[in-house]
Amino acid sequence: MNEFRARLRSFRYAFAGMRLLFGEEHNARIHATITVLVVVAGIVLRVSPVEWGVLVICIGMVLAAEAFNSAIERVANYLTTERDDRIRDIKDLAAGAVLLCAIAAAIVGLIVFVPHIVYCYV
Repeated sequence: MNEFRARLRSFRYAFAGMRLLFGEEHNARIHATITVLVVVAGIVLRVSPVEWGVLVICIGMVLAAEAFNSAIERVANYLTTERDDRIRDIKDLAAGAVLLCAIAAAIVGLIVFVPHIVYCYV
């Protein structure tokens, strides 16, 4: 029973992290807004279950990358407040990873949604 409580506690910590992410990170709120728009578009355009699966994976990938980026930035800021080129490079690499995920997700979004939009208007 103690192990079960420990598992529940770990979920509590994870949800606290999500609250921090969406409560304090501006870019995460932008990604969350885009997520809502994607979900609405998916419902309106009646995407297939496979397309939903791909969209959900992309959404999760971008949000997770943003969370990793935010964690890396917080650790770097904790280590030093002084200007350090190595810290700058670490932060830039993490931000670049988020950008790569977002670009990939946008391309997937185009692949999924454009045929539905074209079909609606042809």
